[in-house]
Amino acid sequence: MSPTSPASVDQTLELLASCDYVAERKLATAVFLALRLGRPLFLEGEAGVGKTEIAKVLSRALARPLIRLQCYEGLDIASAVYEWNYARQMIEIRLAEATGGSSRDALAAELFSERFLIRRPLLQALTADPADPSAGAPVLLIDELDRADEPFEAYLLEVLSDFQVTIPEIGTLRAAQPPIVVLTSNRTREIHDAVKRRCLYHWVDYPSAARELEILARRVPEAPQRLSQEVVAFVQRLRALDLFKSPGVAETIDWSRALLELDRISLDPEIIDSTLGALLKYQDDIARVQGSEAARILEELRSELAP
Repeated sequence: MSPTSPASVDQTLELLASCDYVAERKLATAVFLALRLGRPLFLEGEAGVGKTEIAKVLSRALARPLIRLQCYEGLDIASAVYEWNYARQMIEIRLAEATGGSSRDALAAELFSERFLIRRPLLQALTADPADPSAGAPVLLIDELDRADEPFEAYLLEVLSDFQVTIPEIGTLRAAQPPIVVLTSNRTREIHDAVKRRCLYHWVDYPSAARELEILARRVPEAPQRLSQEVVAFVQRLRALDLFKSPGVAETIDWSRALLELDRISLDPEIIDSTLGALLKYQDDIARVQGSEAARILEELRSELAP
């Protein structure tokens, strides 16, 4: 049996924390309401702040299958929803011709039955898995919706409103039990209001220093406390700079693990310059921070962290 959904915001915080996701209360409230109301949850924010991880955590914590649709430019119905198994249909046609078994009308009806339907992520999430009917409704992650084209957004309206998909040759397939839907966007473009209206919305911001330190304690528990404090303080200061892409929580975790692999217990200007590629992903940002700027930031944070 799958674990039950949380009965309160506090239980939602505990549920997320059980999978090492340290959420602020506003985010936990949005997750709780999405679960209780059966509404899709739309998460926007900078890359690397933990939007996608919410769906993964809900899948693990609630013991539900995770179905992920990674959006990209040119994503179409055949890749996202369904397509027909043309190879099997051709084999069926040739067998019918060889045996003379089926009439033309009967064969046409058979060819466009569910037996020849290839279910892509959206349709998989809306229809029960016949191999495991007790698994429960899955968590459907529609990741980076802002990368998809606007016509695909329009197609999503039926899915998000009624949890159903219409296939002309078959009819309308409805979810017996609606999936838990999480949509994410890095806001490289605006998502249409019609999609947002069908969802509960939450902006996922960068964490405070205290919460980011708690995240590191859970995700990189082997890191010395002094190193974690310096890493978090350094990253927090970088986010105050006018960088092309500020580091997210994912980069903070990656940088901490990289420093541990180098047997570091604290920061120094040389190791910062050598490992900035784990933290910053654009050469212009690295060039701005390395050298004297990194040394200045380190000196400032050490004066604040000094006992």
